[in-house]
Amino acid sequence: MSEEMNLGSNQLFQEGDIVKGVAEQVDEKSVTVSIEGAPFDGIIPISELSSLHIEKASDLISVGEQLDLMITKVEEGNFVLSKRKVDAIQAWDQLEVKFQSGEVFDAEVKDVVKGGLVVDLGVRGFVPASLVEDYFVENFDDYKGKTLSFKITELDKEKGRLILSHRAVVEQQKASKKQQVIDTIKEGDVLEGTVQRLANFGAFIDLGGVDGLVHISQVAHEHVDNVSTVLSEGQAVKVKVLSVDPANERISLSIKDTLPGPWTEIEQKAAKGSVISGTVKRIVTFGAFVEVFPGVEGLVHISQIAHKHINTPHEALKDGQVVEVKVLEVNEAEKRLALSIKALQEAPESEEDFDYELPEENTGFSFSDVIGDQLKGFNKK
Repeated sequence: MSEEMNLGSNQLFQEGDIVKGVAEQVDEKSVTVSIEGAPFDGIIPISELSSLHIEKASDLISVGEQLDLMITKVEEGNFVLSKRKVDAIQAWDQLEVKFQSGEVFDAEVKDVVKGGLVVDLGVRGFVPASLVEDYFVENFDDYKGKTLSFKITELDKEKGRLILSHRAVVEQQKASKKQQVIDTIKEGDVLEGTVQRLANFGAFIDLGGVDGLVHISQVAHEHVDNVSTVLSEGQAVKVKVLSVDPANERISLSIKDTLPGPWTEIEQKAAKGSVISGTVKRIVTFGAFVEVFPGVEGLVHISQIAHKHINTPHEALKDGQVVEVKVLEVNEAEKRLALSIKALQEAPESEEDFDYELPEENTGFSFSDVIGDQLKGFNKK
């Protein structure tokens, strides 16, 4: 065995040389190659074909294919060659440029291994599971053979370490799209969105690359205690933009403002003279406010609570009480509704029907006067 060989015409072949060859024969575990300018062929062991594990040489090399190879050993009548090392030399220089520039490039996932994915870039690139997507992936089997976009997050040529991330690309794309959406949204816009996530204080709406918040007070015209009773994740909704804060990437939205108001068509729903049920919401000195529809309250003036005189509405009503009322007046434009409880009660026929007693001094006589007169008559007998 020798480390170099003079093949005539002053041409010298030695270990480390890069030569051109043509695949003449592809066996299961090796490839026989004819070398330009050499009197005999060389062999590429399957382990030197790629930085990745391959089962058969024919999975990677075809007869007649031209290859750039490195001589790793010079033997009597034979060369041991490596395609893997040449690929690596060429690849590292290109990868260094991509790494420094932050370039995004596409590559095929060659294998799925424990802990992530493997990509062949001339050298073995590894994608840790945490850097595949921006969400949890339970099983990566479907990723084999897929072409994904990557960025290099770590490169160490001396250690042969190359770490890639698809997640970084996804996050970069989302951030760019998010900024574009934020830049185009204006206060007052009415948009279509999808309920992304529910919270105690409201709902996050996906507007196509950016989320906006609908506070619980902006979900509906009526009071809402639990957002999940009104909205569900994945639901399509129409929202109005209340405010946009590009610096903090915050968008405030309202669903309520896109819905018909509670007073819409109130003159049909609560026509003058109609009788409807309601709940006493607030009692004030001059009457009581009764909610007859969600978000619609009418006033029962103190004079319309009962036929008899009352000093305060509390004498006849209490908060939360359900009452029937008659509509006396309705005005949609001014959002005013005048109601009456006493109009549904039977009016007394005369003053005697009121439940009251005259003071004793106004009767003109007393009970003792009557008894005294009777006793006088008895004594005369």
